[in-house]
Amino acid sequence: MSFSRLLAAGVLAAGMVHGTIAFAASPCGHSPVHEAFNVLGLKSELMVTALSCKTQDRYNDMVAKFRPILLKEEEKLNAYFRATYGRSAQREYDDYITQLANVQSEKGLQSGTIFCMQRLAMYDEVNALETAEDLSNYSEGKDVVQPSSFESCAAPAAASRPARRSARKA
Repeated sequence: MSFSRLLAAGVLAAGMVHGTIAFAASPCGHSPVHEAFNVLGLKSELMVTALSCKTQDRYNDMVAKFRPILLKEEEKLNAYFRATYGRSAQREYDDYITQLANVQSEKGLQSGTIFCMQRLAMYDEVNALETAEDLSNYSEGKDVVQPSSFESCAAPAAASRPARRSARKA
């Protein structure tokens, strides 16, 4: 095998490995549902911070500032749960929100007294944001704790029913 072919094969292999790693790091790309999980996870983390660190006023200010954005993200998440779970969507959504708050509270308890010192700066950071895109990018960068691995790229497509076969009598 010539050197140029060997080099080309190496470059191709490196490109494939890099592409696989990049895909694994962000399999959804920029999915609206993934974005909604992140933004509402951030909102929950700030709520846990408010309750743990007695900063409810700062939390309320953040919610008031971003209310339209938060409502839009919540609707995306509700649509995801409806498409994914059908009639049990509300129960599954409520379970998710409860689990989210629980794992975030647990992380706070594990951090001990340093938790508030670590989290209070988030209010200043979020307050400096202005747009939905800013909030989405910030929440993506924060790597917010989620209760479990949800397939949050998009809801599954509606299952189609197989065509009924008519029974023929011979």
